Amino acid sequence: MSRIIQKEWTVRPSYFAVKTQNLIRNVVENIKMTPNPNKKYITLSIGDPTAFGNFQPPESVLQAIRDSLDHPSSPNYGPVIGFYEARKAVAEYSRRQGKVKPEDVILCSGCTHAIDLVITTLANSGQNILVPRPGHTVYKTAAEGLGIELKFYNLLPDQNWEIDLEDLENKIDEATALIVVINPSNPCGSVYKAEHLRDILQIASRNRVPVLADEIYEDFTFSGHKFTTLSSLSVDVPIITCSGITKRFLVPGWRLGWLIIHDRNNILGDDIRKGLCNVASRLLGPCVLIQRALPAILESPQGYFWDMMKFVETQANFACKQLCLCPGLRPITPQGVMYMMIEIQISLFPSFKDDVQFVERLLMEEAVLCLPGQCFGYPNFMRIVLTVPENILTEACNRIMAFCQQHCSGLKMKEELLDVTVAKPIIREDLLTTA
Repeated sequence: MSRIIQKEWTVRPSYFAVKTQNLIRNVVENIKMTPNPNKKYITLSIGDPTAFGNFQPPESVLQAIRDSLDHPSSPNYGPVIGFYEARKAVAEYSRRQGKVKPEDVILCSGCTHAIDLVITTLANSGQNILVPRPGHTVYKTAAEGLGIELKFYNLLPDQNWEIDLEDLENKIDEATALIVVINPSNPCGSVYKAEHLRDILQIASRNRVPVLADEIYEDFTFSGHKFTTLSSLSVDVPIITCSGITKRFLVPGWRLGWLIIHDRNNILGDDIRKGLCNVASRLLGPCVLIQRALPAILESPQGYFWDMMKFVETQANFACKQLCLCPGLRPITPQGVMYMMIEIQISLFPSFKDDVQFVERLLMEEAVLCLPGQCFGYPNFMRIVLTVPENILTEACNRIMAFCQQHCSGLKMKEELLDVTVAKPIIREDLLTTA
């Protein structure tokens, strides 16, 4: 029997592996500067509310896991779409989204897995999905390795990051498989009003395109802003909502999320439902231990959450007030979530060509790490996290101020620049705290 003998090894990564990238990781890991060793390192880049130790899951949530350990099936495999009791608990928890049955729910290994499952099921190579810019990079990571194109529609920073509706509709073509709406928004901290959500649904309806509603930050809202779930407003547009327990219940490492199918007119049909189940079977379902605890977790008291949101709102107001005074910066006041986007008026910083260089030098000189806007497809901005303890945020703002005073060309106090700022921060003095 003849054999083909290769002279050299030719093992190469697949197209999927090469094209699957996490933009945040790529940018952050390629930052060349090291923190100033003479200053305590402060990271404002981590979207994990438990990372700093000031927020921890409530005792009721921890007890639910302890009780789950005693369940006889907790060491076993579970159904690929999740146990019925856990899916029923999610359906009841999500009833404000409209009529939800356990059969409409698929449990996943975190919200990221739910998003991946939807994209993989609804889009083919050569098609495209519409995603917001700025927006989270999980969509790029999930889609491009499959040959699915991302088309970006614009958000409007001077209109509290609302969707540019004309731009959204212009981006739709015959190959568009899905519109992604992130509300409340990471990284922008925006919360859309019901009227704006209805406008989005009208576009989706006219063009016959289903919507993925990324609502992992549901109810992460500040005073005067109300979260409205997209599916509750839809008359005919099929909506698949993705969410989970990771942020709301302060357990991001537990990796339990879900998707909910809202299809009042049976447009998606049984084929899509079966397709979602088929793709879910690749990972054989999420952690059984967390599933068994899920009904108790979702029924646990929520006082800790509202306390956290009051704290984050205070932090947002404080950071806005401080960073407004930084020459060359323009914070966009968030309406919720845990983040703030800050415009870097890069023309006032001649030493830096873009937001990445700005962030690199800030890290090198002041030992403060923010995420550059390029992580979210939006250059000359940066994102900071607001869940850090008060004293850390105060110190970070002071260092950012010193950095801007050092590098801003034609130094001015920010009050002189506010006349060009459309989205002026609204500061609630009653919420400000001293650190």
